Formats: sequence, C-alpha cells, structure tokens
Amino acid sequence: MLRITGARAVFAGNTDETSTTDVVVADASQQDQILDARGGVVTPGLVNAHHHLLQSAFRTLPGTRGVPMREWLGVMSAAYDRVGVDPELAGLAASVGLAEALLSGVTTVADHHLTWPAGSDDVGIAQAVADAARGLGARLVFVRGSARDDPQEAADSATRIIERLLPTASTGVSEDGMLQLAVGPAGVHSDAKETFQLLAEVAKKFGLRRRTQANEQVDVEIALERYGRRPLDLLEEWGWLEPDVTLAHLCDVTPQEIARLAASGITATHAPGCDVPMGWGIAPVAALLEQGIQVGLGTSGGGSNDAGHLLADARLALQVSALVGPVLPARTVLSMATSGSAAGLGRPELGHLREGSAGDLCVWDVDGVADAGVADPIAGLLWASPGRRPRHVVVAGRVVVRDYQLVNADEHDLAAALNRRLNQPKP
Repeated sequence: MLRITGARAVFAGNTDETSTTDVVVADASQQDQILDARGGVVTPGLVNAHHHLLQSAFRTLPGTRGVPMREWLGVMSAAYDRVGVDPELAGLAASVGLAEALLSGVTTVADHHLTWPAGSDDVGIAQAVADAARGLGARLVFVRGSARDDPQEAADSATRIIERLLPTASTGVSEDGMLQLAVGPAGVHSDAKETFQLLAEVAKKFGLRRRTQANEQVDVEIALERYGRRPLDLLEEWGWLEPDVTLAHLCDVTPQEIARLAASGITATHAPGCDVPMGWGIAPVAALLEQGIQVGLGTSGGGSNDAGHLLADARLALQVSALVGPVLPARTVLSMATSGSAAGLGRPELGHLREGSAGDLCVWDVDGVADAGVADPIAGLLWASPGRRPRHVVVAGRVVVRDYQLVNADEHDLAAALNRRLNQPKP
C-alpha cells in the first residue's frame, strides 16, 4: 500500500473537487510505503494526449521557427532523412521525451508516430518506443500514424505492430494498462481517403481508438486546394467523425462545425504550445467545451513546441484563451490535462484520483517563493512557476520520480546517448 500524506490540497480530477485527505494507492509491490507531501498538492498524473516523441531529437532546428507549416514540414523531413530514422533513434528519442514527461508530471503520453522511411523496421521502431516507456515506468499510447504512406502498407504495418506488441489484447490495451495502440493518419492534408478507410478497418478489427489532426493552418489550405472542401467535410464523408476518434488542434473551426463535432461524439485535443508560437492558430476551447465536447491537452512534438512540459502548456492555454473566447478557469484546464485527455484515449481509469483510478499521481511543491501569496494552490500550479517539476510521480502505484529525480534511469545519461546518436554519420 502506498500512502501520500500531509498534502495541503488534493485535486481529484474534476473542476470542483479538492480535499486535504491522504491518498492511498494499491502498490504493485504490496509493500507499505509513505510519500511525504507536506508543503505540496497532489494531482492525478497528467495525460499528454498528443505528442510526437521522435521530434525530441529535432528541437530548435534552423528554419523551423515561426514559418508557414508547409515550409516547416519540408525542413523536418530533410532532418529526418539526414539523421536516418530507425529503431535505435526512435528508442533514444522516446527515452528522452518520456523522461522529460515524467519529470514534468506526465504519466501517460500518446505518441503519434508519423515517420516511416521506406524499408524501415516498423515493428522495431514501435517496439523500441514501447521498451523505452516500460523501462522508465511511463504509460504509452503508441499511434501507428501515416504521412503520405502507401495506404495498404500503412494498414499492413499497423496490423504487424498490433500482432507483435499486443498479440492477445482485444481492446488495444495491454493487460497491465501500460501500453495502448491506436491508429491515425496525419490529416486530410497528408493522407488520402483510402488511408483513412483502411486504418479504420484495422481499428475496428482490433478494437483500437482512432486519432488524427484537423483544421490546422496547412490542413485547411490543402483541403480547399485539393478537394475544394474543408477538412471536417472530408472526415465526415470518410467515416472519421465518430465517437472513437480524437481530433488534435482544431484551430480553425466555425460555430457550425463545432456543433457538428459535438453531435458526432468525437473528442478533441488542444495543443497551444505548438500552435501558438508557430502562428498556426488557437483552438476555441471554451466554445468546444460549451457544446459538450471533451477536450484534452497535448504538447505536440519537439519540432514545433521544443518542450514536452504539459503543465507549462496548460498555463499557456490559460493565457491565450481570452483571445478566442472567455478566459478558461485554471481548474478547467487542469481537468483537460488529466481527465479530458484520458477521455480521448478511452481510458476512464486515468486522469483522476477517485475509486477505480489506475494509481497515477504527482506531488507538487507549493511552499517556495514562486507560490508565496497564492490564494488557491491548485490554480497556482498553472499560473505560478510554469517550469516547475513535481517532487514525486507515481504510475500504477509505483514511484517513478522521487525527490525530483527519475527512479529508473539517469536523465543525463539519456540525453548523452541521444546526442551521440545524432552526431553519428548516417549509415
């Protein structure tokens, strides 16, 4: 049994839930442990609903800051080709990105992997990312994505990955809940109707969730150029406005489209840490929520965000919300980063600390100078000290960050290993 004691406040995962009671988690080791939360607050583990872990190896590249998305895509593609994407690079980049996630309070990461060079070891890449997560003790949702891949090859690859990584699962989730698989084209700007249809067939066969990106800058532009229609028109026609689908970004949506999304039952993911600094738009989150759409929070990848700090992006979501609607309350955004993201993954056991939760949580210090004078320590998590690290992080009842440090790895060793790989000539 794991008991977290002495916290100033416990945020259970809903906007109106706060208490000061101890939190008790069934520990997988069955050994009694106590984590000291004095001077801190406890929250559910954060859920990053949209990441591209490979991009943790490609941050702040020249030509990628503040440029139109069409240009950005070309620069990133050239960088992938120059370095060579293989299982080794995928695993090292994932180790860095997932370590960064845990050290910023994120216990579950949805990795939308879109880069599959011709002839690459697709199963090896997926396995390397899954191994990185398991080694660190993080939960992973690995999304077999597609970006201009041959439609049939994308579907066949997704099938191979599922049959190798989760051969006995019927819902796309491992028995211990640490690994989940999903499928998702990059968007209508990248992939054709056949790709969406074939990956939907794979999802139906194996009980997987579906995810894609919609209504970012380039998505709308190319949809209008290529089809004379907006992205959501195409997604609806192609069978991708359904309750098992999560749409990331949604920066450019009309009131009529929001109503259509609400009626479809989809979930959404807001990614302000990517879209805002790159000038690609701001999702009208308040309008989405008002229509009853479940909205999660994601960082997107290091090629556009440069960081995987979901709590910092939650703060940014607060700061920019007034530009497209009413200001979002801090607890609403914290719920987006926990239970809202979990809803999009179809994982009701994640993102909260009520009975039936999976036992993922964070202890955050709030007794330093950055939090002095803060009236509401839960709101202060977002408004104050945007780069804070959690004191402790627990996943499935196991402590994976203790006293601000990873338990299962050394973060400096992970960083050094990735940098060595990046400096090697392409074979």
